[in-house]
Amino acid sequence: MARINENYLKLKAGYLFPEIGRRVREFAKANPEKEIIRMGIGDVTQPLTPTVTKAFHEGVDEMGTLATFKGYGPEQGYEFLREAIAKNDYHARGVQISADEIFVSDGSKCDTGNIQEIFGSDNKIAICDPVYPVYADTTVMSGKTGYCQSNGYFDGIIYMPCNEGNGFLPELPSERPDLIFLCFPNNPTGTVASKEVLKTWVDYAVKNKCIILYDAAYEAFITDPAIPHSIYEIEGAKSVAIEFRSFSKTAGFTGTRCAFTVIPDELMAYDSAGKQHQVKPLWMRRHTTKFNGVSYPVQKAAAAIYTAEGAKEVKAVIDYYLENARVMIESLKSLGYTVFGGINAPYVWVKTKNGLTSWEFFDLLLNEANVVGTPGSGFGPSGEGYFRFSAFAERDNVLKAMERLRKI
Repeated sequence: MARINENYLKLKAGYLFPEIGRRVREFAKANPEKEIIRMGIGDVTQPLTPTVTKAFHEGVDEMGTLATFKGYGPEQGYEFLREAIAKNDYHARGVQISADEIFVSDGSKCDTGNIQEIFGSDNKIAICDPVYPVYADTTVMSGKTGYCQSNGYFDGIIYMPCNEGNGFLPELPSERPDLIFLCFPNNPTGTVASKEVLKTWVDYAVKNKCIILYDAAYEAFITDPAIPHSIYEIEGAKSVAIEFRSFSKTAGFTGTRCAFTVIPDELMAYDSAGKQHQVKPLWMRRHTTKFNGVSYPVQKAAAAIYTAEGAKEVKAVIDYYLENARVMIESLKSLGYTVFGGINAPYVWVKTKNGLTSWEFFDLLLNEANVVGTPGSGFGPSGEGYFRFSAFAERDNVLKAMERLRKI
């Protein structure tokens, strides 16, 4: 008799974004004449830039010629891309990360979801609330939790509430975790962490022998020079942190798929006898066993963002999205909403009015304004009463959406 992984039965009925999609499809079917503006799921709208597209085409052309054809590539990623990442994302910021410590993949969502495979099932996981749902859901899937309680929390997860009172920054947990998920710039709140904040977390991890799983997928949207782009800018972080980065929002690769994870040589974890082991070889073993690498044309296209012209083009696209966020912030504030984020991040976090729940506000916007956002409660119980707008939209649609909100 084949048996299922019963941990999946602990999960809530549906992942947040498919549920949004279901509601929107039902509305669209019932109202085919309505124009729906989507500002919910964080998918990009601007195309790949000319330099990236040119490199992509060149890569495809190489695959069609016998002399330059490539079969299986290195699972860890082609050296030309890993070297470009190390030089531009780390060395340029004074951080010594080597190409050998970088693992190219097809998405940070995959990596943040899969990373727990190399750690023991008895590890205690700490996550922020609200936060990207993948962290909690994959912890449940891996069998590290009990069931979801009436307050929306799973037994076995250490939750760190983030609210207006603490500036949406997690406080050090009273119960010691083994693995700590941190995400900055934050999805969904748009909050960023200063060097002082990150130093507090690094020091805590060093003292308690924890590992920080640092999701920096939106670091390219940081404009404040005082805000670190990498946790490795903090002294001691290389011994306690794994960093996840993505080309999805940085360079429009949501449909192209390319990302990378950094695991420094210094990072150690422990076996049941208390003996130290390097973490990097464990991920290398997992990575090479279960993954055959990102395609050559995609990696060649990703490397193009590090050329002078490619970097200029990508910055222009990021500036476009940040201007969308600025427009949303000013418009929403003029309508009396309390607004957070959107300055060094592509997400605008809005407090609902008139006592509306997050899903009630979602339905109001969908039915009355035909605008789609993301209910804050979908990111965790502390997100109730909040709503996330994504700046990954066409400018005209942002302007139209904000005008529609004035009428409800």
